[in-house]
Amino acid sequence: MTRPRILAVVNQKGGVGKTTTSINLGTALAAVGRRVLIIDFDAQGNASTGLGISRAERLMTSYDLVVDRVPMEEAVLSTIVPRLDIVPGDENLSGVETELANDPRRSYRLREGIHAYIDRAESGGLVKYDYVLIDCPPSLSALTVNAMTAADALLVPLQCEFLALEGLSQLLRTVEVVRAGLNPTLEIQGVVLTMYDRRNSLSDQVANEVRSFFGSKVYNTVIPRNVRLSEAPSFGKPALLYDYRCPGSEAYIRLASEVLQRERARVA
Repeated sequence: MTRPRILAVVNQKGGVGKTTTSINLGTALAAVGRRVLIIDFDAQGNASTGLGISRAERLMTSYDLVVDRVPMEEAVLSTIVPRLDIVPGDENLSGVETELANDPRRSYRLREGIHAYIDRAESGGLVKYDYVLIDCPPSLSALTVNAMTAADALLVPLQCEFLALEGLSQLLRTVEVVRAGLNPTLEIQGVVLTMYDRRNSLSDQVANEVRSFFGSKVYNTVIPRNVRLSEAPSFGKPALLYDYRCPGSEAYIRLASEVLQRERARVA
């Protein structure tokens, strides 16, 4: 069995499109036949809400996976999207840093939980995923370090707004720290420009600045500022189900194609 590719969707800034990207990229990958698991690793639990998972359904969450070492299959829930599952998140995640403070291997908890699941799946009886997407919180906390330690690569959403690159140096330093001490093979799979507004010249300026900084790491696809992307979570649906013809949905379909192209090039 080919082991799943684990991608952490990460940026310590809030409101840049991490959850929107996790949900809609996951949906687009599932639509072309991949088995996808999203791990909602944010105490706000927005990825779970955006996929129609009610609070009452979240009997086991990613908190239980990393704190109590509950087997991951006990927390996995199906979603309204075929081939897309989720480990939900909830407000208990806000206490993870304190609860694991005295564990010298606290940064490996998520990695160990995911890998134990993969080993059991190889033995048979569990869903074998092609991709695991980790929706990270808007901070460089113990949760984000856990996600980076578990991930094969990072996908970084970056909004096309003033000071978009502010704070990224801190993120890149954290990546280097994780590489040095926790996960030496961690790489950046790509940077995706979000909230692009073609009517605003600033969006082009920011896009050019980001491309000059990251070069080929930046995806060709840009995610537009689109009201349908913002509306969809309130209906508990990915935008691709809410309105698959809207510009935002079409952009995430193209992004999924680019992600798959990069993955094929990586193993070629």
